[in-house]
Amino acid sequence: MSKINSGVVVFWFRRDLRLEDNAGLYHALKSGFPVLPLFIFDTDILAQLDNKADKRVDFIHQALWEMNVRLASMGSSICVKIGNPLPVFEQLTQEFDIKTVFTNRDYEPYALKRDNSIENLLSSKNIEFLTFKDQVIFEWNEVHKNDGKPYTVFTPYSKIWKQKLSDSVLQSYDSENERNYLQFSIQIPELKDLGFIKTELLFSTPVVDETIIRNYDQQRNFPAIKGSTELSVHLRFGTLSVRKLVRLALKLNDAWLNELIWREFFMSVIMHYPYVVNGPFKMKYDKIQWRNKEAEFVSWCEGKTGYPIVDAGMRQLNETGWMHNRVRMIVASFLTKHLLIDWRWGEAYFAQKLLDYDLSANNGNWQWSAGCGCDAAPYFRVFNPDEQTRKFDSELIYIRRWVKEFDSLNYPLPIVDHVFARNRALGVYKKGLNSL
Repeated sequence: MSKINSGVVVFWFRRDLRLEDNAGLYHALKSGFPVLPLFIFDTDILAQLDNKADKRVDFIHQALWEMNVRLASMGSSICVKIGNPLPVFEQLTQEFDIKTVFTNRDYEPYALKRDNSIENLLSSKNIEFLTFKDQVIFEWNEVHKNDGKPYTVFTPYSKIWKQKLSDSVLQSYDSENERNYLQFSIQIPELKDLGFIKTELLFSTPVVDETIIRNYDQQRNFPAIKGSTELSVHLRFGTLSVRKLVRLALKLNDAWLNELIWREFFMSVIMHYPYVVNGPFKMKYDKIQWRNKEAEFVSWCEGKTGYPIVDAGMRQLNETGWMHNRVRMIVASFLTKHLLIDWRWGEAYFAQKLLDYDLSANNGNWQWSAGCGCDAAPYFRVFNPDEQTRKFDSELIYIRRWVKEFDSLNYPLPIVDHVFARNRALGVYKKGLNSL
């Protein structure tokens, strides 16, 4: 791209890959200067992904292509860069007369550190760095107790969260109808330019099925039926507006609304207690003596534990990058309680595999299952996989869908007896918690 000297503003896409109802993009388009749309494939993040057929990278790449087609109809493009954001912005300031960089806030530890360094760089060049609330309804410091302290229990948090809702908070931003984009044309890099390869994933514009939401509280626990919206990946990458989803939830189903609130609760926890990224919220749980048997962990990862509901979930995850929410709880309980393997092992495996991977939700849910997190299940709650199967997959439809050899002699025997494993877990937990 040749040097452009007339003033522009940059809108930096991150976890908000959409033109519709995008807070930061709206403000950029209303700034009076033409908007340069920007996305950076951060090589620091890409370097952590060992699987070069990572579906998440492919998802982002396809979402960018989709946006670029729409921008092309307005005579513009999305400027896609590959590299560390700091030198990328250094280069952009040489190419453009940038007045302001607009973006939506990201709350993960790496993102906060990254944004601070970008803000310092831009400040040294007298360029504003403006950030906006977009991926949440309420940020980490907006829902708190009367004394200003954060909530660490979900129910009172959700009560205040709902009380604070108003039409203005849920107001959409008419960004899709603003067209003040910089006029230029540029090609998006290919996946191979990123060091990745194409997967079987096909990105499509998210469709919200209101019938599923309406019946969510009745059907969400049954993995054999489509009882959940499977919109989590779109929330993760911002291809769908959370404001739109909350408005629908208010109209259709309070149980589904609570799922959206849990997402913000876990974000709040990580912001207030950043140590949970690497350790338990309840620090005394660091005294648990995990067994951490490598061979058993591999059996769990591969879906070969001899517990069909556990194996079905793990195979669904490995094959699709997604797992039913009820089954996520079952497999997490099995790893931490039946096998006594450190929850951080499971968290890391999910981080590698989940298409909808979100640090705060993944961390919060694993700590919930292990009993060591905010508002967690008590340590003595040990899911019985067979009982969970009877309740939620009684006809074995889900199990047979993912465990093809279930009805054959090739299916393995259980890796551990449930009663033995439960008693062992209770003993280990009690010993660890009483050792202080």
